[in-house]
Amino acid sequence: GASFFVALGVAVFGVTTINGQVWLAFAGALVVTVAVYLVGSAGRGGMDPAKLTLAGVALSAVLTGLVSAMTLLDPKAFNEMRYWNVGSIVNRGWDVLVPVLPFLGAGLVLAVIAASSLNAIALGDDLARSLGTNVALVRVLVVLAVTLLAGGATAVAGPIGFIGLMIPHIARWITGPDQRWILLYTILLAPSLMLASDIIGRIVQWPAEFPVGIVTSFIGAPVLIVLVRRKKASGL
Repeated sequence: GASFFVALGVAVFGVTTINGQVWLAFAGALVVTVAVYLVGSAGRGGMDPAKLTLAGVALSAVLTGLVSAMTLLDPKAFNEMRYWNVGSIVNRGWDVLVPVLPFLGAGLVLAVIAASSLNAIALGDDLARSLGTNVALVRVLVVLAVTLLAGGATAVAGPIGFIGLMIPHIARWITGPDQRWILLYTILLAPSLMLASDIIGRIVQWPAEFPVGIVTSFIGAPVLIVLVRRKKASGL
């Protein structure tokens, strides 16, 4: 969603600066986060991780196709965004990161605040309410955290896929179901995976570089297949 809104801003409004793109990324992240939640919650049985994952993958495929179409229709406008569009940290220095840091920090604080309450919600909404958890408020905090973190990261480095699908499950295998520990290990493991993928991309195509988003896709697709086959792995 963040990627699509940024591409739309470039194609329609000519927005090419990080200060403009970050707001488009936040708007796209918010709209698509809500859309995925609504689609994943529809039908019998309400929301579950498998439905949320499928809804996210389906919407991602549609929006990725639209971004590709816009890129082909106006290649001159997207020439400087080619590497960003596949997810890359090449030439992404402090000048790009600093304007987004306050939003990333705010998103991280919201995620930490919501983490302990997610343990109660994992037991079911009714039981969570009986334990004194404000389920609606927690979900609002989570949506805001996702918007700020995913939107900010995408504005800086482009749409780097699969890290958000892989790392929380790996963290869960290490720590167990406590969301606070899952969040902590995710904060440590996610950048480690991205850095390792970037190094692999530099080695494979030396002296040029494979964009990190392509490398994470090669790693993430098999992991996603394993997660789909292991039902217990979806219990986040």
